[in-house]
Amino acid sequence: MKDATFAPTFARYDYIIIGGGTSGCALAATLSENATVLVLERGGSPYDNPTATDIQNFATTLSNTSPKSWSQLFISEDGVYNTRARVLGGGSVLNAGFYTRAGDGYVKEVEWKSDEVEAAYEWVEKKIAFEPPIMGWQTALKDGLLEAGEFPYNGFTYNHTYGTKIGGTIFDNVGQRHTAANLLEYANPDRVAVYLHATVHKILFTTKAYGAIFQDSNGVLHKAELAKNAMNEVILSAGAIGSPQLLMLSGVGPMAHLAAHGIKPVVLDHPMVGQGMADNPMNAIFIPSPTPVEISLIQAVGITKFDSYIEGASGVIFSYSWTRNYFDGVLNYLNETSRTTTSTPLSTQSITDFFKSIDPLFNATTQAGVILQKVAGPVSRGHLELRNTNPYDNPSVRFNYYQEPEDLQKCVEGITTIIKVINSKAFSKFKYPDATIPGLLDLILNVPTNLRPRHVTSVFNLKQFCIDTVMTIWHYHGGCQVGRVVDKNYKILGIDSLRVIDGSTFLKSPGTNPQATVMMLGRYMGQKILREREAFLKEKEEA
Repeated sequence: MKDATFAPTFARYDYIIIGGGTSGCALAATLSENATVLVLERGGSPYDNPTATDIQNFATTLSNTSPKSWSQLFISEDGVYNTRARVLGGGSVLNAGFYTRAGDGYVKEVEWKSDEVEAAYEWVEKKIAFEPPIMGWQTALKDGLLEAGEFPYNGFTYNHTYGTKIGGTIFDNVGQRHTAANLLEYANPDRVAVYLHATVHKILFTTKAYGAIFQDSNGVLHKAELAKNAMNEVILSAGAIGSPQLLMLSGVGPMAHLAAHGIKPVVLDHPMVGQGMADNPMNAIFIPSPTPVEISLIQAVGITKFDSYIEGASGVIFSYSWTRNYFDGVLNYLNETSRTTTSTPLSTQSITDFFKSIDPLFNATTQAGVILQKVAGPVSRGHLELRNTNPYDNPSVRFNYYQEPEDLQKCVEGITTIIKVINSKAFSKFKYPDATIPGLLDLILNVPTNLRPRHVTSVFNLKQFCIDTVMTIWHYHGGCQVGRVVDKNYKILGIDSLRVIDGSTFLKSPGTNPQATVMMLGRYMGQKILREREAFLKEKEEA
């Protein structure tokens, strides 16, 4: 693992992986068993600042969106704040750590081989998954979910089944995070090169993909090419924002859009690149507690029959300084970014009002919890397009949250279930006796959770509450979907020697939280690619 400033200006490898994130690390470690691999990661190393990955610092690390931080802010055209990871290990370095597999139905639907999937999950779990210690607040959430009718109780399990369960976590018993970067410990160090702060500008093509141009932090350009072998490939693992963006910057995407940005040559008119973008909407209720609560991220979860997942966290520390820094970042971002046609009126008034109303000495007590609902799927879809041709800038993304009525209905049922949990006997010691549901809804409506307008009716109309207070749970996906941009082997339709292996290929988000499946996919596809490689070389020898 080196900084890209130490990379040669030209080198050849069997596989070039663009993006050392949640899938890229697993994929690289696997391919290095039998081939030479280059990993190009645009961010830094998670090992540079060990305290930043402690459970106590979850909110601080995620909300630090300064120019060289691991968390890159973007705001969708829907007016919802969001984050892209720019660090080795990707989203697994920033997320709330919940580890859970996809359901059996999902595996069947995408036509993966279940025994190989099982083995790939186990390979990941040996390095990074743990059983969380369940304490008071999470126990009350679990019991409240059961009281609200989310049966049966499935105990601690990585499996995705209806009812209430305790899932896994990538935080160990001392609260230290383990990430996809740890999967590189499986790699053959002689066959893998990982370069950090290596921003890929474009993929290179003849009739097929043959290499990539990347830039280091000093502005020097480097070229990496595939060694001569018909099985060698460039693999995009840059995530649901990065992969479609980089395809477009390289000349693969909707022809008229590429031409409008002066991208030449257009390698392939691929109208579905950037389409099918989806982000699972999240809505939350914040519950101040009269009794102290532990610091816990997602542990207990209710997997409902109506396709909403109920999860919670407690004791996450909010301080005035980082809250202020985060929203200053939002305001700067809006000033620097020219909004494309946005049908959602965006207003920063809620941010201004919020800071007028809170005390600069505010250190929101750790005596609070938050219960959220995530809509499964979702059915609502949007699209991604370029704003400009700068690979360092975010593209423009619209997710169209709650555009489809069935997503909105799932949210209403989810919030209704959360209300049942809050009112349950099991949860009573963690809520003030005089707290009312309209009061708690109003609390969230007064926090600038997004840049969307607020309606006074939201306190009494849950549909409006869902629309007004929607947030991301950072499970966005799509843009290079299977059957539209890639085939079932994740090969780009119409171009040889190029695959996409990451969450951009998903048609919907797997399980309650996708990270386990994204890591598993890197391992699963890495093994499949190595088997194909071996068979090809064997055939060649015999011939």
